[in-house]
Amino acid sequence: MTLPTSKLQRRNVLAAGFGLCASYALAACASEDGMYGLIGKMIAKPGQREALARLLLGGTQSMPGCRSYIIAADPSDETAIWITEVWDSEADHNASLQLPEVQAAMREARPLIDGFGERFVTTPLGGVGLG
Repeated sequence: MTLPTSKLQRRNVLAAGFGLCASYALAACASEDGMYGLIGKMIAKPGQREALARLLLGGTQSMPGCRSYIIAADPSDETAIWITEVWDSEADHNASLQLPEVQAAMREARPLIDGFGERFVTTPLGGVGLG
């Protein structure tokens, strides 16, 4: 089976792009100055996703070292929320968990949480809004 030239060119471009991204990722992982990222899935109790999202967003107004904190509804699961965070460092993230407003949001959110899904630690390389 022969693939059309356009598909071959697309594959070559994608492969080159992946290689370039991988080399940047490896360089960033070797750097101690890299940002710290988390991506996690939280499962709300049935009918509680919107309330849980509001609580999670409410305790995030002032978190030193936080470059990005995004709460997103999973369109394929009516109980799931994805949380994407970017921090200057892992230490900044850990310190945020001790902030009174974050502690209060976590206490209020616990009864609405049914469980957790995937969790990924990342080393963000940059992007819109990250500087």
